[in-house]
Amino acid sequence: MSSFVDEDTPTRTLNERSIEAVASYTGAGISTSAGIPDFRSPDTGLYANLAKSDLPYAEAVFDIAYFRSNPAPFYALAHELYPSRYRPTISHFFIRLLSDKGLLLKLFTQNIDCLERAAGVPGDKIVEAHGSFATQRCIECRTPYPDNLMKEAIKERKVPHCFESQCNGLVKPNIVFFGEPLPENFHRNKTVPREADLVIVMGTSLTVQPFASLPEFCDEEVPRVLLNLEQVGGLGCRTDDVLVLDECDVGVRKLASALGWLDQLEALSRIADSDELAPARRSAQPKDETFDDEITRITNEVQKSLNIAEDHCDNTRTFLETDKIN
Repeated sequence: MSSFVDEDTPTRTLNERSIEAVASYTGAGISTSAGIPDFRSPDTGLYANLAKSDLPYAEAVFDIAYFRSNPAPFYALAHELYPSRYRPTISHFFIRLLSDKGLLLKLFTQNIDCLERAAGVPGDKIVEAHGSFATQRCIECRTPYPDNLMKEAIKERKVPHCFESQCNGLVKPNIVFFGEPLPENFHRNKTVPREADLVIVMGTSLTVQPFASLPEFCDEEVPRVLLNLEQVGGLGCRTDDVLVLDECDVGVRKLASALGWLDQLEALSRIADSDELAPARRSAQPKDETFDDEITRITNEVQKSLNIAEDHCDNTRTFLETDKIN
């Protein structure tokens, strides 16, 4: 069993190593300051609040079998979580800065919000381990669906269907639902950490496999930096592990300052205030108030979709029973 290294233990490589290839791993913690609730926190996470709705279980909203029978709750949720409603955080722009400097080997993210893309991280540098809203297709024949029509459907809370005349299957974003395999792009790139000479882990609990094991794949002598509220995984067990236990944006600013990049980072971050990047950005609110409002609204919208679906079933049942009597 691994044990934590005493913080007074001298480093072996950090003083002398030059960094040319950075692998970064991110989770919900880099997006919470944008106002997007995380999914798994026991009391405040999205699943904890959806458990109070009439869903058969909280995770059903992302279950492919449930989606086939009732896609409306997912599209109610998608309307609230759609990327254009949020702006990237300073942490997203730090990853963009790594890319701009030619240092980003690959970004592995558990997030589906596309905020890395909105910050300007090139798509070919991103591995969305659980998929994202970036693309969409029919769940039956796998035919791609146009971006503009998906955006319109989500905006209007409508359930889109495949254009293929012999299909008419349900369409959904290429988010990995329970019951679906991880994207091929994830499996194709999961050995990339072995090429890195620095690993940066931000805002993830490292509890969901196989993503959680990725930071362990780098060579033993490769430094690993954790920017997170708490220690996670095996980080802290190697001599050159560095743990900055704070909110991600705070840790990112500390790291950027130590690198002499803080001014560049802040300049990039100011792009997020432009209307072009975030036309529907949220107004500034205290963090706790933002989360409470976001989660309450999201849960209410999902519940509303369930009520509509139930009303539709009741009306259909009544119609069929009346028709049978006549």
